Amino acid sequence: MLTVLQTELIRVFSKWRTYIGFIAIGVLIPIIIFAMKAEGNSYLGFATQSLQQVFTFTGNLMNGYTVAYIILGSLLVHIPLLVTLVAGDILAGEATAGTYRLLFTKPVSRTKIVVAKFITAQICSALLVLFLAVLSLGLGTLVLGVGEVVVIRSEITIIAQNDALWRFFLAYGFAVLSMGTITTIAFFFSALVENAIGPIMTTMAIIIVMNIISAIDIPLFEVVRQYFFTTNMNAGRYFFDNPVDTQFVVKNALILLGHIAVLFTATLYIMNKKDILT
Repeated sequence: MLTVLQTELIRVFSKWRTYIGFIAIGVLIPIIIFAMKAEGNSYLGFATQSLQQVFTFTGNLMNGYTVAYIILGSLLVHIPLLVTLVAGDILAGEATAGTYRLLFTKPVSRTKIVVAKFITAQICSALLVLFLAVLSLGLGTLVLGVGEVVVIRSEITIIAQNDALWRFFLAYGFAVLSMGTITTIAFFFSALVENAIGPIMTTMAIIIVMNIISAIDIPLFEVVRQYFFTTNMNAGRYFFDNPVDTQFVVKNALILLGHIAVLFTATLYIMNKKDILT
């Protein structure tokens, strides 16, 4: 199994498309950080102007921690596209190249091959999130220093500097799970088609449709939207609540794990039944 996994990792990381996501994040995050260094105080002042009439803010609020929180919330909306580039191609690419027959006639079971490809796709997804974490926190604190985390949602929460790192650790861990769900969806569709564009476009279309339904305030949609993976993916931001609603976060994590388990099982079934003789 380890040999099969190693082979898959070498194959995936020898393709240039694997690095598109890393390049995009590597270019975008420094731009955001230096833009925040130049204009961040104006952004923060606008967001907190109502409170500034009552309270006086002191300290380095526009710091690396605050910017890392902003980046995490913003880029999680767009990272799914980068994640699908690998997951959508990892099975469909074999069909495109016509290598299914060669692949599945090796003295290794189909299940092991599919599991190895799935783990490889998940590793790529996790590394992308890890790269985002290291770059945003590392470069952010280097350029802007450290300080309290300003969490701006429906209300403003200030997280103490010494209370921030464990929250980031858990939030990025939840982001790995969220992107792992997207990876599994693209992986599933990759087993159904013979072109990598199909899984990528289908996955993104599903995300868009679910986001639109979630934005429409209708009681009928309220019942189903809580089970949308797009809704559950946002639960990582609640690690910055004070206190953290652990039960709520765990519930959302279990729903995401359920999506992964069901879709991976379906993919495994499809690939074991796939006709490679035609």
